Amino acid sequence: MTTHSNFYDETTDVELDLVQGDDSGDSLTGHDDYEQELTTEGLDLEERQALRRVVGMSTELTDISEVEYRKLLLERVLLVGVWTEGSAEDAENSLAELKLLAETAGSEVLDGVIQRRKKPDPATFIGSGKVVDLRNLVASLGADTVIADGELAPAQLRNLEDRLKVKVVDRTALILDIFAQHAKSKEGKAQVELAQLQYMKQRLRGWGGNLSRQAGGRVGAAGGGIGGRGPGETKIETDRRRINTKISKLRRELKDMKGTRSTMRQERRRHSVPSVAIAGYTNAGKSSLLNSITGAGVLVENALFATLDPTTRRTTTSDGRVYTLTDTVGFVRHLPHDIVEAFRSTLEEVADADLLLHVVDGSHPDPLAQIQAVREVLAEIGASDVPELIVINKADVADPIALAPILHRESRALVVSAHTGEGIDKLRTLVEASLPQPDVALDLLLPYERGDLVSRIHSEGSVDQLEHTAEGTRVSARVHPALAGDLTPYQVAAAQQ
Repeated sequence: MTTHSNFYDETTDVELDLVQGDDSGDSLTGHDDYEQELTTEGLDLEERQALRRVVGMSTELTDISEVEYRKLLLERVLLVGVWTEGSAEDAENSLAELKLLAETAGSEVLDGVIQRRKKPDPATFIGSGKVVDLRNLVASLGADTVIADGELAPAQLRNLEDRLKVKVVDRTALILDIFAQHAKSKEGKAQVELAQLQYMKQRLRGWGGNLSRQAGGRVGAAGGGIGGRGPGETKIETDRRRINTKISKLRRELKDMKGTRSTMRQERRRHSVPSVAIAGYTNAGKSSLLNSITGAGVLVENALFATLDPTTRRTTTSDGRVYTLTDTVGFVRHLPHDIVEAFRSTLEEVADADLLLHVVDGSHPDPLAQIQAVREVLAEIGASDVPELIVINKADVADPIALAPILHRESRALVVSAHTGEGIDKLRTLVEASLPQPDVALDLLLPYERGDLVSRIHSEGSVDQLEHTAEGTRVSARVHPALAGDLTPYQVAAAQQ
């Protein structure tokens, strides 16, 4: 792991402010002090608000070719977070997740720092004094990008870039960049582009003459003369108008795509095919679970947001009943609102499902926080009322002691491993038992030449009893109303039962 001991051996005042702390646990380099519980009691105001390094933020580079590749192609980034609530562990987990996001986007993480504040500074996110410290740290590490663990207001973004003299990116822009890299389908690309344009529209800025007003009727050096006359619209206004036009076009296209998706859902409802949606935190193993249950062959990769496009596969219960499984886009804490809005048509698959498999990464340091983050997004898309089954994945690498609180708190939860197959059979049984049952009970005597109806009963209904007699196939089953209408002529009279 990359270290910066040479840098921190320097004795400038800024570096001492970044590194040194007291014995209460604010030390940035002493591991023993660092492992103690961090509190703000008994600390001076300056010590409480000092930037504090987070151990383990450097990207690990082992292979020589990988090192050379990253030096040539990858941005060198510094992470900065503001700890406003919760414990120090929560703040560090959030920054560790930001590190994974940055590496997924294609960058080399040099270091990460956190500042303890009651709330982010409205002008510079971390305060004007700490911006100077951060600027010196950026220069010493040779970073070319700073990533903030939060959503920056346009003014904060502009002020930080002006003072740090490097590119500044917030958590929202980072996630949007990852989505843009991983979107494959036409709908997925349109959804990501819409979210990016909505984010960009509020953060347009220009440099020097790019924001100047067009010449209008003036002539000369300042005006531009012939060919330079215009309506007086600024460059930034022109950009904003073009973005609004593009947003309108994308929304029309997505509306047409939504109609196609809605038609497919209506067709499944017409045939009363139950639907099961797989949702959860990114990289929790949703695609692996879909492959384990249905053999779908969906891309599986140990990366954040590896798959964005939803995948629906048909499968059958043990008694032959058909239902669908849909793998959806993964969630993350503080998922940008623009992403949720842009992917709303896709996420409606979750809201319209009969059962939700909420996949949790059992090997994650804080799985309960994952569950909370996912449920916040589910509430935003109107899926809070969908019956939920908690599926704790990666049992082969998870600590059973860490899983105990989840199993104690969640009444409908089980532990599986999509990698080894542990618990998959039990999961299938629970899914089958949780599917909605047809509500029309029938006792039928079907002629042998109507084997097509027997097949439909198996695939669309639930067979309670089946017997082959001399007169035909005797079936006791529960079916949906549409199929019940086709079976009425073969219903056994009450006197014959």
